[in-house]
Amino acid sequence: MRDQAMSMVEALTLGVVQGLTEFLPISSSAHLRVVPALCHWGDPGAAFSAVIQLGSVVAVIAYFFKDLIEIGGGAYRGIKAKDYGGRDVRLAGAIVVGTIPVCVLGLLLKKYLEAEGSPLRSLQTVGFASIGMALLLLLAEKLAKHKRGIDDMGARDGLFVGLGQALALIPGCSRSGSTLTAALFMNMKRADAARFSFLLGVPAVVLSGLVELYHMYKEGLQGDGVTVLIAGLVASLVVSYLAIAWLMKYLQNHSTWLFVIYRLIFGALVLYLAMSGQIH
Repeated sequence: MRDQAMSMVEALTLGVVQGLTEFLPISSSAHLRVVPALCHWGDPGAAFSAVIQLGSVVAVIAYFFKDLIEIGGGAYRGIKAKDYGGRDVRLAGAIVVGTIPVCVLGLLLKKYLEAEGSPLRSLQTVGFASIGMALLLLLAEKLAKHKRGIDDMGARDGLFVGLGQALALIPGCSRSGSTLTAALFMNMKRADAARFSFLLGVPAVVLSGLVELYHMYKEGLQGDGVTVLIAGLVASLVVSYLAIAWLMKYLQNHSTWLFVIYRLIFGALVLYLAMSGQIH
């Protein structure tokens, strides 16, 4: 059993990693798998990863609080008035419909995804997925016309982006990366694509984190374990908020090429280190 000091260092490090990578399109699950391997800490597990994602959820809710209140209130008024074509009703519908694929597949594949030694959690999978999604993001950048805004989103768009979100069940694909890529294929502007990606992620990540938190509590998470988990959550929250603010500003005037290049290098490096036996 690792000592408490080391456990706290790990939790804080993983919280920072989670915050930096959850909203940048480079895959938080991949980095939460690779960083411990590089540090010889062992896999933190899908459950721990899901719980510290709650810090990222609090950050995205805080950053987009006005948007969420506006969409929720507008959707309620629209449904009440039977104005189903209104902007807020369509956006709320897109978020609800887009959440269904990842919830269904997540429940169906939960045991397989979390099983020790699962091929989907292997470093080779992380490397190939990172490279594959980099190429898809590159293709989306090449083909996208960047004409549509978030106000143009509807249920069909939400479903398509939601299917992209479901790919993030595979470590290395990236939830924000896959949804951003899908939205770009729908010809959305980069900043609007990122905004919808963040809003779409709220329900799925909240549900996932709460379910795992409940299971960890039921299994006897207490004392030092709670302290360490809270430390990771706080680190994740603070860094996530800063990452969101930076990315929203960055995508207003820049393409996603920086992330394509990073993902290619990251994926290739992970494959090299894993196949040469330097990390496992």
